[in-house]
Amino acid sequence: TGEGQHIDLSLLDSQVALLTNVASNYLVGEQGHRRLGNAHPNITPYEAFRARDRWFALAAANERQWAILCDAIGQPELVDDARFADNSARVANRAALRQRLDAACAARDADEWLATFREAGLPCGPINTVPEVFAHPQAEVRELALEAEHPTAGTVRFPGFPYKLSQTPAGVRRPPPRLGEHTEQILVEVLDYSTDEVAMLQAREIV
Repeated sequence: TGEGQHIDLSLLDSQVALLTNVASNYLVGEQGHRRLGNAHPNITPYEAFRARDRWFALAAANERQWAILCDAIGQPELVDDARFADNSARVANRAALRQRLDAACAARDADEWLATFREAGLPCGPINTVPEVFAHPQAEVRELALEAEHPTAGTVRFPGFPYKLSQTPAGVRRPPPRLGEHTEQILVEVLDYSTDEVAMLQAREIV
């Protein structure tokens, strides 16, 4: 980087990884990007839809799935609509297609649609609230919420480890630390300060 400039490369790498489709569109086709919310920039329909009661995610990633979707929502005629004849046409007419699908999805509750789409073999899923995520049976099996006893706060709950390693499983050894709880330990054991130096820093209220 130039003088006086600093870039967090790990952050930059993460941003590029999360922008895979948008980044490829730019690097290969020099296409700009507009905000699409939860919609896929290159495939449609492939996004979140609002049912009568809540949001859910749905994808029709190829022509076979598109035809299945049209039958599932009771509108098989959409397959023969020139505006939606293939994915390129659907992307070009994204707004019109979204309007038709929004109207169809609003007629039933999300669980009804999800049951229909799963039976038809379409990729779909609920968009859960945070309480619903932690109430899900799979979250309990995967131990996605852990507890520990804190000396001042009592029992505290916090997110569990998303990775599960059979040979070296992660575990909780102690609760979240209080402010400055391990300062002396870190200074002595990690940074090689003497106990006298730590006492001086404490006397001067530096730590």
